[in-house]
Amino acid sequence: MPRALAVLLVTTLAALSAGTASATTTAASDPARAELRAIVENVSGATGKRYNTKDDAGHVMDTVKIIQDSTGGYLAVSHHLGSDGHFRVNLATSTDLLNWHWVRELAGSNTGPASQPTIAQASNGGFVLAWEQEQAGGGNNHLAFRYFANRADLLAGKVNRSFDAPRRLSTCAEGTPNIYSVTLSPDIDHSTIDLGGHYWWNCDRDRQQRGTLKNFNSWSTAAQPNFDNALLHWGVGGNIGDRDQTTFRGYTFGLIEGQYTKGDFGSWRTFVYDYQTGNADRTTIRTNGGSTAFANPTITALKAPNGQNAFVITLFIPSEGAAAGESGQLIYYQTY
Repeated sequence: MPRALAVLLVTTLAALSAGTASATTTAASDPARAELRAIVENVSGATGKRYNTKDDAGHVMDTVKIIQDSTGGYLAVSHHLGSDGHFRVNLATSTDLLNWHWVRELAGSNTGPASQPTIAQASNGGFVLAWEQEQAGGGNNHLAFRYFANRADLLAGKVNRSFDAPRRLSTCAEGTPNIYSVTLSPDIDHSTIDLGGHYWWNCDRDRQQRGTLKNFNSWSTAAQPNFDNALLHWGVGGNIGDRDQTTFRGYTFGLIEGQYTKGDFGSWRTFVYDYQTGNADRTTIRTNGGSTAFANPTITALKAPNGQNAFVITLFIPSEGAAAGESGQLIYYQTY
């Protein structure tokens, strides 16, 4: 073999070898992400589950976010579509994660249409509530925040602080919040709230943003193109919207929805996002009936009714991708 050809062959093999090694290199968070993905995917084998969830007042509990109630049991915020065609945010309580007692409306009647709520408890026992707010006549979607000083005020609907965030990234709409953290220094008037959301990029498709509410009176935010890229990598061509975050095995992960085809509700899927690597895994979620479309994911680490560690996961199943009897709000939890 001519020397030049031999050198070329060795160089090519070395490059291929290096490429293979790079492609198969694993991150430290990979095993934990795979374990979490398996939990998310296994609806049919979950410790407990409920399809088409409603509270005891008959309201659907769409886009529900569930947290531990420090006094025992669980708290949840969700939205339903009222008879007037406006969305309303509701508060409910539960002792078993699956059956819910309606407490009150928190937003909608007095604020204009309110949807996509999320909630977090601060270190002082207060609660931060966020949702996507519209004008009474429709449009002007933006992020809204309310603070309740304690559990009693939350259950009574007594608001202690209010803030409506101006849109920074879209002239059309911003919304679908999740709360990453609430830091008090030492109180809500000296606080930092780290929040995720979507913005309507070019008034055409939802894309990701992450913002900061300082002292409950100052809002700043920035687009998150690397977050978007994790789903664009999988061919998501429609909206990249709602998300939630948790920690597992010492790593930070999220669930996020991606719509493969704009306007097609049956193409919504949920992905597991790795905040360490910036990569996302596609999921193959298995329900009892075989539903295929899943949107508006939330995930919360908490104690199950039997006291074990658990994740409670919520997904909205659009009718376009739902098996018989499974459309609407799904709640399921898995102990570990």
